[in-house]
Amino acid sequence: MPHINAAAALQVSMLLFALPAQYFISQWYGMDSADRIQIIERLTIASWSSSTRSCLSLDAWANGLKLWLSKTRTCLNVGLLILHFRDWYYGEKQTKSDDNEVKPYSYFGESTHVRSPKPEHVQFRVGQVVIHKRFGYSGVIVGWDAKANTPEAWLLPKYPPRKQDLKDTPHYRILINKANGFGKPTAYVPEEEITIIMGLEVVHHPDMEAYFSGYDGTKYIMQPWLKKLYPHD
Repeated sequence: MPHINAAAALQVSMLLFALPAQYFISQWYGMDSADRIQIIERLTIASWSSSTRSCLSLDAWANGLKLWLSKTRTCLNVGLLILHFRDWYYGEKQTKSDDNEVKPYSYFGESTHVRSPKPEHVQFRVGQVVIHKRFGYSGVIVGWDAKANTPEAWLLPKYPPRKQDLKDTPHYRILINKANGFGKPTAYVPEEEITIIMGLEVVHHPDMEAYFSGYDGTKYIMQPWLKKLYPHD
């Protein structure tokens, strides 16, 4: 489709206006009908020639089509860029976690499912400081599942046939105290492998403030968003 700019539109308008204008001018100057017919024919031919060059020419249509495709590709590229940015932005926003947000549903004691009512066989609470019986590191509980909530690929090597029963026992997510020098920031362990530490035990971990607002002498105080998930702890 040919592109008609302002100059071309003005030219066509002037040519179309020239026909009636020439007719009236020829009357005032006393030209005879034969002269007027010749002038009108010449103007008509000129107008038709200009129109065919801009509207009926294959080159004009080809150039117009190239211009349209170029603009279309530009719009598509901009649209794809916007979609990529949107997907990146919302993807980042979904996985972000701070004092007022929780992560989307996931494994290892991080599910956003509200733990209510609390099963009687879950002994420990979020905010309690514990120690691992076998490895000796200390930490604070930040989440729990009534039974192991992990991918099957994680369970198979951790619980061989002789330990299969542990999958159905409570599991706790723990922020490991950096002072222990254990090398791992978190752990997900069954209830039988940990025990409560009585008395004050300061836990050093970069994510402590995201989960807790303070310490009441017996356990850490949950942030409001975490308390909503564990209302009975």
